[in-house]
Amino acid sequence: MTEYDILVVGGGTAGMTAGIYGARAGKKVLVLEELICGGQIVNAAEVENYPGIPSVSGADFSAALFDQASNAGAEFDFQSVDAIRKEADHFLVDTPSGPIAARAVILATGAKNRPLGVDREDTFTGRGVSYCATCDGAFYRGKTVAVVGGGNTALDDALVLSELAAKVYLIHRRDEFRGEKSTLELAETKENVTVLRSSAVTALQGEKKLAGITVKDLKTGSEQEIPVDGLFIAVGQMPQNDRFSDLIELENGYIRAGEDCRTSCPGIFAAGDCRTKTVRQLATAAGDGAVAALAALEYLQKK
Repeated sequence: MTEYDILVVGGGTAGMTAGIYGARAGKKVLVLEELICGGQIVNAAEVENYPGIPSVSGADFSAALFDQASNAGAEFDFQSVDAIRKEADHFLVDTPSGPIAARAVILATGAKNRPLGVDREDTFTGRGVSYCATCDGAFYRGKTVAVVGGGNTALDDALVLSELAAKVYLIHRRDEFRGEKSTLELAETKENVTVLRSSAVTALQGEKKLAGITVKDLKTGSEQEIPVDGLFIAVGQMPQNDRFSDLIELENGYIRAGEDCRTSCPGIFAAGDCRTKTVRQLATAAGDGAVAALAALEYLQKK
């Protein structure tokens, strides 16, 4: 069995940054990613708040980070992680292809998309319901779509879709959006974007595929049916750390770790959106990746 010095679980910004720092220090590093590298930022049409880079698409940023980590010497493997076990002076990371040994582990699992919670959401997923505008937006070129959510992801999705779809409805439960004001203002300037505040999607219409949505005005209680070809859900994220709960402490599903990225188990570190923190941004994810890798290197040196 091949043993790695550092095994990183998750190939988002935090995970790939950790891979860069670990590999540049001369360590044997493996980054495990279940889907595609980049995490949530892949869905952003434009990133304009990362220091030193005035503007870049999320996809381009992620691709550059992947290339940088690979060129530094970090290895990548695309499969899921089922559990982590502590054995003697190393860890065994269980995957579908078998266990992988590592002297230190960095958890950068991020968080998955939160479902809207309406009837038949699962039925229509992939048949009109999507959680990734960048991934699926091209399927709705010239069509009518809706985006649900009030954060930066929802606003970014609306902008991405405004360049593809004929009509975009942006639906939010509250009057005020959580996302950046400048992004909202830009979305509101788009002639094909209609913003519905204090509104909620209460039902999905259609037979074999999505044909429309029922939208309720939360102030008046009135409902309207809006024909749409696609519904993009961006209502937050959920951590995916229960599989590690027998080894590390969790808090509301997030890994309990401070700014030093150290968990309750020596040798395991947490970076990015998966850990307890108040700010979850691209810059803080990169910072976490660097801090976690340096902490892992210090741990290995002491051992």
